[in-house]
Amino acid sequence: MAQHADVPLIEVDLGDGVRAAFTAAPLNLGLHVGDDPGRVRENRRLVERWLGGPVAFATQVHGADVAVVVPQTGSVPDSVGAADAIVTSGPTGVGVMVADCVPVLLADADAGVVAAVHAGRRGLAGGVVQAALRSMVAAGAAPERVRAAIGPAICGACYEVPAAMRDEIAAVVPAARSTTSWGTPALDLPRGVEAVLAGAGVRHVRRLDCCTATDERFFSHRRSVATGATDGRSAGVVRRTRGEPGVSEGIGEGPLLA
Repeated sequence: MAQHADVPLIEVDLGDGVRAAFTAAPLNLGLHVGDDPGRVRENRRLVERWLGGPVAFATQVHGADVAVVVPQTGSVPDSVGAADAIVTSGPTGVGVMVADCVPVLLADADAGVVAAVHAGRRGLAGGVVQAALRSMVAAGAAPERVRAAIGPAICGACYEVPAAMRDEIAAVVPAARSTTSWGTPALDLPRGVEAVLAGAGVRHVRRLDCCTATDERFFSHRRSVATGATDGRSAGVVRRTRGEPGVSEGIGEGPLLA
């Protein structure tokens, strides 16, 4: 299946029979940021055509609830409900939207189970990553077979927070404790996600070292508030493709498309 030049993304390898990527600006996929809904839905269709099937998104609330999408075909609604992780063993793709928070894609290619997780500071501390893994295991996955990709997010050198907030999150996820490049309290959410995945038995983890706050190829809520830039949402998307004719399997990580 050929890549579409009009879809800016970074493709990641989560195993044979799985297709996954993190999208980039200016392709806005969020229906809640004031963009034209028709344009956003068309952007989602572009991603779906690249992924090879429909993609289910949830209404994200910075919690730890998981939506399990039952095997289905055909179109999906704009939202499958309030959740910050989506798991499926069917042909529908799943995705999460981000603009500084951490997008996490998970797949057990052997079991045919995939998940997309939105991990902000509250979700990370609340156990959203662990909850997604538990739902994957319930669907037949095994942590030691799961491959994970941690996408572009605000880094620990830029994510300044009050000291009390840093201490609160670090009390639950110590690896998330950080300090900004200018010496103030901060959180390193991607590093926290890495630690949680390792603690849950996930052995294969790839982290994309891209900071959304400083890399203008990606949407950043903090940057948009500070500079008045256009706000939008990128996404992490993943879909099981095993056994589908015309879909290449085992493709490696691809470049960010301009």
